[in-house]
Amino acid sequence: MPQPMRGNESAPTLAEVARHAGVSTATASRVLNRSARVSLDVAARVERAARELAYVRRRAPRARGTGVVAVVVFADPLQYHADAFPVRLLAGLRRSPSGAERELAVFTVPRRSRRPPLVRYLCGGHVDGVLLVGPWGDTALTRLLHAAGVPVVSLGRPSEPDTVAFVDADNLAGARDAVRRLYASGRRSVATIAGPPDTAAGADRLAGYHQAVAAMAAVRPAVAYGDFSSASGEHAMQWLLDQRPELNAVFAASDQMAAGALRTLRRHGLRVPEDVALIGFDDAPVAALCRPGLTTVRQPVEELGSRAMELLLRNPARGESVVLPTWLVVRASG
Repeated sequence: MPQPMRGNESAPTLAEVARHAGVSTATASRVLNRSARVSLDVAARVERAARELAYVRRRAPRARGTGVVAVVVFADPLQYHADAFPVRLLAGLRRSPSGAERELAVFTVPRRSRRPPLVRYLCGGHVDGVLLVGPWGDTALTRLLHAAGVPVVSLGRPSEPDTVAFVDADNLAGARDAVRRLYASGRRSVATIAGPPDTAAGADRLAGYHQAVAAMAAVRPAVAYGDFSSASGEHAMQWLLDQRPELNAVFAASDQMAAGALRTLRRHGLRVPEDVALIGFDDAPVAALCRPGLTTVRQPVEELGSRAMELLLRNPARGESVVLPTWLVVRASG
C-alpha cells in the first residue's frame, strides 16, 4: 500500500516516491525515465506520487546563469494570438534592464494542462527562472519548481495565498472606479460582464463591481460571464439585454468583451453612451479603435512585465508581491 507523505521539508528521494506509489524503486525509475514500458495504472501511480511529493529528478547539478527565462502562458492558443496582452507583456519583460540581457523561452499551454515534458525541462537546469501567466491551476507545478530550486513568479495573484511570489494590477480598485463613474453619471441599472471566476483577474474585477454596487443606493446589479474574448462579450451582452432590457450601463471586465458588447448594442439599435454607457478594462489597443472610443481602466501591462522580471531574478520569497495601481482612461463611451 502507498505510504503517507513525509512531514519534513527535505527533498524527497526516488525510493520515497516508489514507497508512496506502492512499487519498487526500479519500477519508479523506469516510469520517470521512460526507459521501459509499464502498465498505465502503475505509470499513473508513480507520476501522481512524484507530483504529490514534489519530486524532481537530479541527474546533474542544477545549471546556473543559463541566460534564459521561461514564460509559460496558460491560455487557449487562438485567444493568445488574438490578444495584445502577451505582446505588451513581453515588451515589458524586455524593458527591464535584467530582462534585456536574457533570452525568453515562451511556452503556450492550454489552461490547467499538465505537461510532464515541459515540467522536466523547467526543473532540469535549463532556465534561470519561470514566469507563470494565466490560470496555472493547483500548486503542484510551483511546488515542483520550488523543490528544484528554480525561481518562479506568477503574473497575477495566485488562487492560494503565500504559494508563490506574484505581480499584479489592482483589479479590485480599478473595477470599483469604473462602476462609481457609471453611477456618478446617473446610471442606476448597472450590469457587468465578468471574466472567468476561476481566474484572479476575473474574480477581483467582479468583487470590485459588487463592492461598488453595494455602496450605492437604488442600483440594480446584474452579472453575465465571458472568457475575456470579444465573442463572449457579444453573447453576454445579449443575455443581459434579454434579462434586463432596461439596463443603462455596463462594466465589462476586459476591452475585448466590451468591444463585443458594443456590437450587440448596435444590433439592437441602442446608442452608446446615450442609451447604454459602457466601460472596459485593460486599455488595450482595441479601446481606442472602438467607435465611440471606449472608456476603460488602464492596467500598466508593460510595467507589470518589467517588475515581474526584476522580482523573478531576485529569487523572491513565496509570499512576496507587487501590486501596481490602475486608473481610468476616459473616452466617449461612458
